[in-house]
Amino acid sequence: MNIRVLDLILSRLFVAMITLLIVSFAVFFATNLLPGDTASILLGQAATPEAAEGLRRAMHLDEPAVLRFIHWLLDFLRGEFGTSYANSMPVVALIGDRFVNTMKLAGITALLAVPISLTLGITSAVLRGSLYDRVVTVLLIGIISVPEFMVATCAVLFFAVYLKWLPALSFANDAHSFADTLKIYSMPVITLTFGVSAQMIRMTRAAVIETLDTPYVEMALLKGASRGRMVLKHALPNALGPIANAVALSLSYLIGGVIIVETIFNYPGIAKLMVDAVATRDLPLIQTCAMIFCLGYLLLTTAADIVAILSNPRIR
Repeated sequence: MNIRVLDLILSRLFVAMITLLIVSFAVFFATNLLPGDTASILLGQAATPEAAEGLRRAMHLDEPAVLRFIHWLLDFLRGEFGTSYANSMPVVALIGDRFVNTMKLAGITALLAVPISLTLGITSAVLRGSLYDRVVTVLLIGIISVPEFMVATCAVLFFAVYLKWLPALSFANDAHSFADTLKIYSMPVITLTFGVSAQMIRMTRAAVIETLDTPYVEMALLKGASRGRMVLKHALPNALGPIANAVALSLSYLIGGVIIVETIFNYPGIAKLMVDAVATRDLPLIQTCAMIFCLGYLLLTTAADIVAILSNPRIR
């Protein structure tokens, strides 16, 4: 690895750390702008002003926001995510199993969506202008135009209500066999795959077409290289960076889609936990879940940038 590549990678990691700091600032102050008073919500309708004030002091809610942000950030960096206001349990204990469930859902979706998307994106780019390419493009426009909640609702109506093949709700902890797992994960995975694949196919197709239009690929064809050899040996290796970016950006879209899907299917993941925490104004839980999603997005985009740097022949 030469000095220039190392310098670019370190610069990208530095930018990621600064971005994470800015995001943590935004998450903390955005959650503190939620309507309602935490102490009054926790004490209920019988709360007296004195009791509410005492609880605010006990929870350090009477301190300046900047001071609370510094304490919160230092605790977060030490891995201390605090105690849930609503459950009086450590946030880590509440998140543990939910985080595993969300990772399972995202992992299964990625295993299904990435190979399908790359295959369709690359083949439609190679066969640009053909009937196959036009069919894929029309289907993509149709899929992108339909929001995820609509796909999920239609899936429930068709597979759960009319056909009665799959359960309308997905309780991940009830999966004790392969058949159970297939039934529980089918509709959430199908819904997420629709949204993720459409974006990934479109960006992969554009990246490969851009590479196929470069002079060195045309030169390879003029020298007698077969179309298959031209794609596999000349086009795809040079399109690796843009394709990695397309995959990473599409999978980061998965993070937002998970929130919708877990809520609709009542899937016990971290996104559903965060939505429930908003209802009870459970700030430590909301902040930790939001930071996990932001960290996941940053890891994906940073990894894609590093792959793009390493695969760029002009700076290797």
